Amino acid sequence: MLLLALLAGAAYAGFLLFLGRLEPADPSAAPVEIEIPAGATTADVADILAEGGLIQDPNVFRFYVRYRDLDARIISGRYELSAAMSVDEILAKLVAGDVVVRRFTLPEGLTVAMMADLLDEAGVVDREDFLDAVAAAAADNPYLPADLDVAQPMEGYLFPATYEYHSGITAEEVVAMLLDRFQAVWTDELLARADEMGLSVHEVVTLASIVETEARVAAEQPAIAGVYLNRLAIGMPLQADPTVYYALGLPRTERLFYEHLEVDSPYNTYKYPGLPPGPIASPGESAIRAVLYPETHEYYYFVAKNDGSGEHYFASTYEEHLENVDLAEANLAARQP
Repeated sequence: MLLLALLAGAAYAGFLLFLGRLEPADPSAAPVEIEIPAGATTADVADILAEGGLIQDPNVFRFYVRYRDLDARIISGRYELSAAMSVDEILAKLVAGDVVVRRFTLPEGLTVAMMADLLDEAGVVDREDFLDAVAAAAADNPYLPADLDVAQPMEGYLFPATYEYHSGITAEEVVAMLLDRFQAVWTDELLARADEMGLSVHEVVTLASIVETEARVAAEQPAIAGVYLNRLAIGMPLQADPTVYYALGLPRTERLFYEHLEVDSPYNTYKYPGLPPGPIASPGESAIRAVLYPETHEYYYFVAKNDGSGEHYFASTYEEHLENVDLAEANLAARQP
């Protein structure tokens, strides 16, 4: 009986020791991020957690996972865990797939340089690393004309959207995500439509980038695209202010003056007819579709209403356009304090 009592006591003490090793390894520890790779075994997970100081005993962890029949239920991914968590709390996150989700948003109408600044400021990737990765990706872009000679050939091809990413992502991985999203937008339908219009993808993206930066109201994009396509059809210069801003490298908040319109650049659509050599920003899908499915009308001119709506007045003749300019100036004067 005494022997049995001693054995029972030892077993109970061992059980308490086992339970103790399921408790937090360091109750005062701060959260850290760890990566559970795809295909990791329970032993692999135990070793990763132990190396990160997140659990007390990898052997106890392995036994406990098997005891709870959770071997095949741990989900790979990047997790925020802490040594202040118990094994049960850690397992709850691993089994639920409660992974760390980080996001960044690239709005429509940004240039590559603007994207680089935004990603750097957000702490996603270093600015110069991003620009280097973009430059390297140009060699594999199937849509670039063979004779393209511009400072930033990938302008317009890095798709604006909200992306999820993991901590430690590389610039190359970020660029690949943006290019994959661009490729996904160009469905067989859109490629066929561009071919039907006699436009290359590069030409569509170039015009869409102008529409994107010109329109303030998304609903007007098809109408603005229609104006530019009407002008192209008769050989009339596009006379798009955003292309001059791009040619000069001016912030879009600055005012354009007549002398700016004289800049000798292929991007100056006041000076040179036709499309500029490449996009001036990254258009979103709605701007791309506006070019491919433009509004059919006989407008050749438009001017901002200056009434706070972001909308434009459209005109078929220059005389009508001048009347609209007068209206726009009157609207602006009425809003002045």
